[in-house]
Amino acid sequence: MKRDFGRLSTERRNPRTQRLDQQTVPEILRTLNQEDATIAAAVAAEHPRIARAVGLLVDRVKKGGRILFVGAGTSGRLGVIEAAELPPTFGTPSRLAQAVMAGGPECVWASKEGAEDDRDDGAAQLRIRAVRPEDAVVGISASGVTPFVLGALDEAARKGAARILVSCNRRDVPRAAADVHIAVITGPEVISGSTRLRAGTATKMVLNMLTVATMVRLGKVYENLMVDLQTRSDKLVSRSRRIVSTLGGVTETEAVRALKAAGGSAKVAIVMLRRDVSRERAETLLQENDGMLRGAIEP
Repeated sequence: MKRDFGRLSTERRNPRTQRLDQQTVPEILRTLNQEDATIAAAVAAEHPRIARAVGLLVDRVKKGGRILFVGAGTSGRLGVIEAAELPPTFGTPSRLAQAVMAGGPECVWASKEGAEDDRDDGAAQLRIRAVRPEDAVVGISASGVTPFVLGALDEAARKGAARILVSCNRRDVPRAAADVHIAVITGPEVISGSTRLRAGTATKMVLNMLTVATMVRLGKVYENLMVDLQTRSDKLVSRSRRIVSTLGGVTETEAVRALKAAGGSAKVAIVMLRRDVSRERAETLLQENDGMLRGAIEP
């Protein structure tokens, strides 16, 4: 059955922007800004479903599962960004968050005709990655009906994995497509059908919420500091030193020594300083508290 894409809100014309080509540059910028100003409220309306999705992610990661972001085009690229950002920010292993891009990795930079329409390939890509019940699959699709994404979610269901769909449309999306469907209704785009704009911004906001809230619940953040960051650049080394200094109550020079004694782990160094214990004891305290720094430093 051929789908009528014109019925989708993300494909309709925006009556507020029909004279876009006649506007001056300042007017174009103002129009873009005014349209974007509505996105936060649309995302807020989905908070209950985003919270449910976070619960699924936390549960699966605690069981040793992975988070697989699946998408095509702009949606797939947003998944790539999300998967790539978790290891340096939160110290997660590279296997934890993975991106599955319709058409393969080369489609991050260039589109491939028909890739997003291949439902069978969406399922096949999850079989290649041996999806299992402990995993969570996050389908990303502005329309909510991208065949590649729906195929992947179908395969996830067959394997018992948790399924989350992030879209900007509810119309014609199968009810059984996901365990949680987060649909941020952004409406018609500034340029009709260009979902890299408002839909893309809304999607990125939702993905930020999903991953940040999940990492906080997993103990990767203390107060508002990334205590599990990986020190892979001078900036991150400096940030790690400041975090240990702040939370350990020592000078930055002492923080450098503590980090060295802790094998480079900011979290371990903080426990060593706050509890006045050895590296081994600090690591044990963290293990006993499921990696939660608060529990390890507050007797």
